Amino acid sequence: MANSLKKRGQKIIRKFSKVSIKASEEGKEHIKENFIERLSHIGNIKLLIFEWSLLIFALILLSVTQAFWFGSSYAGNAFISGGAYTEATIGNINSLNPLFATTNSEKVLSKLMFATLVKNDYSGHPNIGLISSIKADKDGKIWTIKLRDNLKWSDGEPITNEDVLFTTDIIKNPAVSTIYDANLSNVKVSENENGEIVFSLPAAYADFISALNIPIIPKHILGDVDPKTLIENSFSTSPVTSGAFTFNATQATSINDEATIYLSSNPNYYMGAPLLNSFAVHTYTDHDGIINAINSGSVTATAELSEADADKISSGQFIKKDSSLNSGAFIFFNTAKSNMSKALRLAIRQGIDMSRIREQAKETLALNYPLIESQIKLTNYPEIPGRDYEAAKAKINELTSEKPIKIEIATVNSGFLPGVTNTIKEELESLGIETDVTVYEENQEFITNIISKKNYDILVYEIELGADPDLLPYYHSSQASSSGLNLSNYKNTLVDDLLISARETLEENLRAKKYESFLEYWVNDVPAIAIYQPNLTYYYNKNVRTFSNDVRLVTALDRFTDATDWAVNTATKNKTP
Repeated sequence: MANSLKKRGQKIIRKFSKVSIKASEEGKEHIKENFIERLSHIGNIKLLIFEWSLLIFALILLSVTQAFWFGSSYAGNAFISGGAYTEATIGNINSLNPLFATTNSEKVLSKLMFATLVKNDYSGHPNIGLISSIKADKDGKIWTIKLRDNLKWSDGEPITNEDVLFTTDIIKNPAVSTIYDANLSNVKVSENENGEIVFSLPAAYADFISALNIPIIPKHILGDVDPKTLIENSFSTSPVTSGAFTFNATQATSINDEATIYLSSNPNYYMGAPLLNSFAVHTYTDHDGIINAINSGSVTATAELSEADADKISSGQFIKKDSSLNSGAFIFFNTAKSNMSKALRLAIRQGIDMSRIREQAKETLALNYPLIESQIKLTNYPEIPGRDYEAAKAKINELTSEKPIKIEIATVNSGFLPGVTNTIKEELESLGIETDVTVYEENQEFITNIISKKNYDILVYEIELGADPDLLPYYHSSQASSSGLNLSNYKNTLVDDLLISARETLEENLRAKKYESFLEYWVNDVPAIAIYQPNLTYYYNKNVRTFSNDVRLVTALDRFTDATDWAVNTATKNKTP
């Protein structure tokens, strides 16, 4: 049996071998006949070969292009979470407690680290922040707020009504001087049976919602601290926070008292954790330091420079955008000075060339009154007399015939103000008025020695006008003091009544009428001359995302309204169909 199988296998192998040899010989013959012997004919069909090759290449190229084209239609670069952002500011850091923030650096850190009861929203109007609701009674004297649910400090402790009551008590404490004293002057604060906070005002205040744009500090950290020593507490150097970012560390440098404060994303922030992992604020003592930092690429952005500094920015990585602010630049006359009589103020306004002065403030809007249209709609604006140089000069010659007048002008080294002030000086001197100009650095010393003491004849300065109109701080006689903002020392009992009445009027049309009446006095008495509406000029690295152009800024700090969306990192992502 075995021999039979062996013979059969050998027979199959021999047969398979013969078939393979035959197939091999036939294959060779086929290749020789159909390929090798026909190579000599290629010349006759080379054009056809070229055409087919070109067609195949075109098909391959089209396939690659189609893949690339459709790939880009469903994928693109998008900003993602992570990364660090560094903003350059001016001013020393004396305290990180938001109730004592006075320098620009401290105000930026306060905005980043501490949420407020009310904030200016994307539309540039005061709206809810830490609170979920706010309502006023029909008289505008009782305002009631309710906190959002599940609010937390950066250390995980809940933010409660007790924190609000504790903070307002600190602000109202006469032994403690905070930057929010005026917001709650003579206001009683309590908690009702519904768990709401009630603010009882001594008089109606139509814009009280803006006064609640105040940060809250934690009672569980500071409740046992003597209010008089609050600014000296360790909280001022390492605070627990409620805003988009929480404190991480401070790094001091030996260069001109500069410092960098490092912040980290706050996962407990009520609006959600920011995309940025960290945010650093690098403080500088002057604008030159910031310009050097921008050009060297050591910072991401700054809001401390102006359009006037554009020529000094040499780095091609930085671009800028300008956003208008609810602020105004004014010529404030110190009406309390004997050499600043109403007759002289009228003559100065009549004689100076405002168009020439405004030309120094590039790309800004001209301002004619201490109110802007976004605040309130007025029907009738009083006419401001036009320029009459010869008549003004004659009047000034008459006023100075017995005793020459010398005017001291003060301003600050910020934006267009130095250039604008020098042009004002030239205009006054052309009218025959001797003028000296002093340009100060905008710091606490300037506030204490110049602003508080009203140590000037004329002040050229920018002020915040707010989301809604309230001119009482700037023109009511009660504010003509060292602690007030009546920079003109202006006093008029009829104006006082109008400003109080406008503040207490909730009905907008009636309120507008009162402000129209106030403007009549403002034009006739000339406590100030409006120059322009400033912009926020923001220089930033072109590869990052900062505040949206859709955010309407009331103050420069409102740029942080959408800070949770700021980003520096990008990645390719598929688009949602």
